[in-house]
Amino acid sequence: MAETVYVLGALSSLLCAVLLGRQFLASRNKLLLWSSLCFVGLTITNILVFIDLVLVPDLDLHTLRWCITAAALSLLVYGLIWESR
Repeated sequence: MAETVYVLGALSSLLCAVLLGRQFLASRNKLLLWSSLCFVGLTITNILVFIDLVLVPDLDLHTLRWCITAAALSLLVYGLIWESR
């Protein structure tokens, strides 16, 4: 059951990234670009959760997952600050 939740989390993050990316291409709003890039990073994190906990449970990817998550959220925060000016 947990495997299904991990896969659905990755798919929903990927769907958000794709939809935000498509809307950015249509409107050229930079905040949509930063949001899309953030969700790409979150998709990678969710895929790594699946790999870490299901496929290779003896391998610890915890630090890598946190670093990618921090980078993705930093992109979003940067975009929010940059677009508020």
